[in-house]
Amino acid sequence: MTSTFSLFADLKERIANGKANVMTVGLGYVGLPLALTIHESGYNTLGFDINQDRVALINDGQQVISYFPPDRISGAISSGTFAATSDSTKIREMDVVVICVPTPLSPENEPDLTYVIKAAETIGAHLRPGQLVVLESTVWPGATSTVVKPILEKSGLRAGSDFFLGFSPEREDPGNAVHNTRNIPKVVGADERASRDLLELFYGKIVDTTVPVSSSAVAEAVKLAENSFRTVNIALVNEMKVAFDAMGVDVWEVVDAAATKPFGYMPFYPGPGIGGDCIPVSPAYLSWRARDVGSRTPIIDLSRKNNESAPDSIAARIVAGLMAKNRVAVSNAKILVLGVAYKKNVEDTRVSPALAALVRLEEMGASCDYHDPYFPVMPLTRDYPDLAGRRSVDLTADVLAGYDAVAVLTDHTDVDYALVARASKLIFDSRNVFAAQGIGVSENRLIKI
Repeated sequence: MTSTFSLFADLKERIANGKANVMTVGLGYVGLPLALTIHESGYNTLGFDINQDRVALINDGQQVISYFPPDRISGAISSGTFAATSDSTKIREMDVVVICVPTPLSPENEPDLTYVIKAAETIGAHLRPGQLVVLESTVWPGATSTVVKPILEKSGLRAGSDFFLGFSPEREDPGNAVHNTRNIPKVVGADERASRDLLELFYGKIVDTTVPVSSSAVAEAVKLAENSFRTVNIALVNEMKVAFDAMGVDVWEVVDAAATKPFGYMPFYPGPGIGGDCIPVSPAYLSWRARDVGSRTPIIDLSRKNNESAPDSIAARIVAGLMAKNRVAVSNAKILVLGVAYKKNVEDTRVSPALAALVRLEEMGASCDYHDPYFPVMPLTRDYPDLAGRRSVDLTADVLAGYDAVAVLTDHTDVDYALVARASKLIFDSRNVFAAQGIGVSENRLIKI
């Protein structure tokens, strides 16, 4: 049997020399950018996904993520050292396998590691000595060692001796033009020295900065801490928004002024709620794990509750504003929602607060349409499947004039807000987009919500 040292030394040399074959399991908003960055760092790279349609589009060089440079995927494919596959037997040919699959919440708002478990089982079926397996999906502290490791060890191989295992939390920010996979520091953790050294070496080849920590549990906790921090502060600023509005104070002006303080303050901006598969999920994983070990996270739990209720609050403020400004009852109201993605400039509706607010308005009796340049047709969503197939309306002066109100819930850049300002009867702005762009709207037609 090959010794642990030989397995470690051989893999270390392959990583160091750029000869390692690398696979990312999952080709979504984390796995695909990571796979491309690994390839661009000089490694032969294979992306694995069970979605055969997505695999085919990638292999055809299609721009499956809108904010990528148009030729990024096609250029990688044409190089001959990057491809996508649905063939799990290719795992055995890999030196490094990185798991980047979703970790959503269950219907009971508890951690759902179904995709991680299936990925680990698939890898375990093809695991061979001398491989490095890394989990990047958001999990609770301890999951790598107590969930993933036992599954992989069903192969008969042992972590830390026959193969190497660690965790590195993904920090992808879809659509961010400044911070990307390469320049965002990468936290790496493992439960024994050999695996940690391999993680640090591997990620050191593909990102500018690595941050080693003492264990996989610490690395797992880092992601939960980061997003719980954001959850609490988003809930705080949305709470302040309502209070300041009652005082006749613009919360956007307050936050911008407070942000000039060079210490002790970080700006967070209000909006219709939180979305994506990170901020809504990580605090729930932390809260669940805290209860599991006999602790509590009351501040985080209250913040989660406030954020989850934000779309309902937005809908209620729209209904109240319609009646106060134009004497239109919600049962007779026609409302155009601008933006259904969970954040600006991405084609992603996961846990979108804009969709939640739209659905709530319709439940209250309003008739709603939407405009979103990223969704000409509403996709099938996990949370609101009944919305699938609806079509984005065109933005013209005549179309806008036909609605009792327009609600800006996602502030995509590629929208003619000047036209919206001119042609709309009443505007509800949850993103401060008109003030930010210096577009004047009379006070009796604009309500910040």
